[in-house]
Amino acid sequence: MNLRPLILAALVFVAAPATAEEATVHDSSRIVSIGGPVTEILYALGAQDRIVGRDSTSTYPPQAEALPDVGYMRALSAEGVLSLSPTLILAVEGSGPPDVIHLLDGARVDFVTIPDAPDPKGVAAKIRAVAEAIGEPQRGEDLAAAVEADFAALEASLAGVQGRPRAAFVLTMSGGAPLVGGAGTSADGALALAHADNVFAGLSGFKPATPESVLAAAPEVIVTMQSPAHRPETIAQSPIFASTPAGRNANIVAMDGTYLLGFGPRAAHAMRDLAAALHPQADIPQLPARPWVGAGGP
Repeated sequence: MNLRPLILAALVFVAAPATAEEATVHDSSRIVSIGGPVTEILYALGAQDRIVGRDSTSTYPPQAEALPDVGYMRALSAEGVLSLSPTLILAVEGSGPPDVIHLLDGARVDFVTIPDAPDPKGVAAKIRAVAEAIGEPQRGEDLAAAVEADFAALEASLAGVQGRPRAAFVLTMSGGAPLVGGAGTSADGALALAHADNVFAGLSGFKPATPESVLAAAPEVIVTMQSPAHRPETIAQSPIFASTPAGRNANIVAMDGTYLLGFGPRAAHAMRDLAAALHPQADIPQLPARPWVGAGGP
């Protein structure tokens, strides 16, 4: 799996001009979906037959990869998107570059920006925005309510869990230097929902960490994305982490990046799986099976 689109998607945030509340959609029969969670929501709503194109971060469900790929969500070309003759473009907040978004927003095609906040309310808002845009508000309400119920069940199951592990999220290792997730990132949101303390919460966004800051942070566990580029054991054995509690104990949790950081309809199940990995002593029950999650989570 090529993680570059996921890594870039996590790093940059730019504003798009039109929100779901402001847009009027006239025709949702041919949709170009920009952003992995948007595509997942469309499938969960049963609207997959309307999708004529998707961006490179839209890799779930697996069937989505058969759709025409218009490129990375922050490096779109207006020509590539419009060549598919869409009647509606749904773009997750942060899609770009801004000049292309403005071109698409000004074209004779309905364009809706979908909000993207890494928390339960944000996931529900994302679902409702997509559903409203495609004229399926009741289906959206049903899906959002189910996901909200799953988040509530997870929080209830974690209420009695003792302790909050000190965790660091490592996005990449470049030249032995980790890029870690600070406040305001999807990684920070995931750690909080899994009842872990982000040791780099004092940073904002994804930032490189120095050896001194890593030693001072002393993470007990490292969370990262599954990647052939940096196997979990290589992170633990790297000089910058080897002397930390996480490194000494080889305490590394690696998960599918789209599943963990996407904050789409599978988010509650992803947070449950992360919590189970971070609290191995606790008996955290599985959440209800949902058709949009699939067997075995990711």
